[in-house]
Amino acid sequence: MKNMKVLITDYVHKILIEGLKANNFEVTYLPEIKLEETKKIILDYCVVVINTKTVMDKVMIDEAKNLKLIVRLGSGLDIIDLEYAKKKNIIVKNTPKGNRNAVAEHALGLLLSLFNNINQSSFEVKNMIWNREENRGIELEGKTIGIIGFGNTGSQFAKKLSGFDVEILAFDKYKQRFAENIRYVREVGIDSIFEESDIVSFHVPLTKETYHLFDLKFINKFKKSFYLINTSRGKVVNTKDLIMGLQKSKVLGAALDVLENEKIDTYTNEELTMYKNLFELKNVVITPHIAGWTKESKLKIAELVLNEIFTNC
Repeated sequence: MKNMKVLITDYVHKILIEGLKANNFEVTYLPEIKLEETKKIILDYCVVVINTKTVMDKVMIDEAKNLKLIVRLGSGLDIIDLEYAKKKNIIVKNTPKGNRNAVAEHALGLLLSLFNNINQSSFEVKNMIWNREENRGIELEGKTIGIIGFGNTGSQFAKKLSGFDVEILAFDKYKQRFAENIRYVREVGIDSIFEESDIVSFHVPLTKETYHLFDLKFINKFKKSFYLINTSRGKVVNTKDLIMGLQKSKVLGAALDVLENEKIDTYTNEELTMYKNLFELKNVVITPHIAGWTKESKLKIAELVLNEIFTNC
């Protein structure tokens, strides 16, 4: 179909806009648009390209009476009411292959930073503090890493780890025999993750099943103290329980790219206190949901979105 109207509500590589226009799509590019503003204009569009800030819930979908296709920049589909979209005959696509390498590299970077006190020691040196013994690191070699979720990012993270002389365990509730041809991964049940892991890394979508999957009950199932990596979704981890785990040294450290509430200007007093307690811990490394946010992934995702629009329109 030609002359279709496409609304893009977040920053994308120019190749996407240029590619659409070259094929006679009418493109509205509004990367700074607010959710309420999107709601007011979405009626006019057949295709919408979104990121995390644009929630396609029942209310938004009802406003989008001409919508045929939703394309998600990246992987997470928790911002889209998938059942309602299907009921309205709206096609939903995402592009997890576009940033899976970026997320895997970032997860590895977070882990190395945590183990080697890179953030903390860099801050100290910039403040004229030269601590060597206090910043003695930990090596990855010989550690056992449990990966929960072996899709796009989980499999790529395992690949990055394969050269570090570590044992890699992988658990995926919805897959079987996924590691048969991967010599550096051992497919296991969840009990083996609890029994053997020194480090656990989440690579799961946010669903009713994974909401607060990581809580005190989960923490206490581990045979030994361990480190946490979360580059999936913030609400997979119960922050209060994570802090308790850290305070009790059952969780030895945490490397996080996501938080339960990433809208800092909306924090309640309770959340301010909670996050202040988390941020003050030296054995916690946090980045602002940028694991999949690279120059290369921006291009890859744009190419994938372009293909999805051409295929489905």
